[in-house]
Amino acid sequence: MSNLRKVNRVIHSVEASDGAGVKLRRSIGSELISELDPFLLLDNFGTENPDDYIAGFPSHPHRGFETVTYMIDGQMRHKDSTGAEGVLGPGSVQWMTAGRGIVHSEMPEQREGRMSGFQLWVNLPAKNKMCTPRYQNIDPDDVPEVVLDNVTLRVLAGEVDGPDGPVMGPVTGVVTDPIYIDVSLEAGGRYRHAVPEGHTAFAYVFDGTVDVSGQEVIQHHLAILSDGGTVELSSEVGGRAILVAGRPIGEPVARYGPFVMNSFDEIQQAVRDFQTGNF
Repeated sequence: MSNLRKVNRVIHSVEASDGAGVKLRRSIGSELISELDPFLLLDNFGTENPDDYIAGFPSHPHRGFETVTYMIDGQMRHKDSTGAEGVLGPGSVQWMTAGRGIVHSEMPEQREGRMSGFQLWVNLPAKNKMCTPRYQNIDPDDVPEVVLDNVTLRVLAGEVDGPDGPVMGPVTGVVTDPIYIDVSLEAGGRYRHAVPEGHTAFAYVFDGTVDVSGQEVIQHHLAILSDGGTVELSSEVGGRAILVAGRPIGEPVARYGPFVMNSFDEIQQAVRDFQTGNF
């Protein structure tokens, strides 16, 4: 128990909007916490009102970091400047390494019903910021599901000890060595996960109530964890959370809208490149 990570801070996500007016809840990247190295932003969108999501995220650029979209409910169509196109449905994941630059859009494929999910921004080290853009588009059936006693895990990235041995998430080749697990706890459920010491880690509760290393965390709250080797999630009443961790980068961060670099000069160059069509 000595290496169990504790909760350093709990943050209540704030209501915000992005894209063409999509309503969401923002925790990382808000006025409460601007970043959590290597994580730059965490948005949780979730509504049954089409007016809150129908305008979507029209074409916009990115450079210097990675965007991760995880759909819980609903469908979103992705298009980008490389010619790639596809639909993200319930349970699907897209890990996009923007690298030197890409222009993309994410638009709802539905006019009614529930739309919910997450967008996470993950920084890149200076040596990787201008890499060739890369996508990992993962269908729901390709996300492993591990069922334990009163616990169901969907493993997006990282490794989980399953009943029949280790289970690896489908996201690979990411420089920050991420962990990203969707943890569903029935009443009385308890799950302990190993996290490399030195990794930044958090849990975001999006349904019910979850005890994070013994501290109660309610819906729409982010629990930032101390250092250590393990984290424990449990619930007496049932709840659901994402558990995310990654290796911190420890470099200066300069950000301007959809560009994240190491200096203001690099930001100016990104703006010029976008304006002159040099993405």
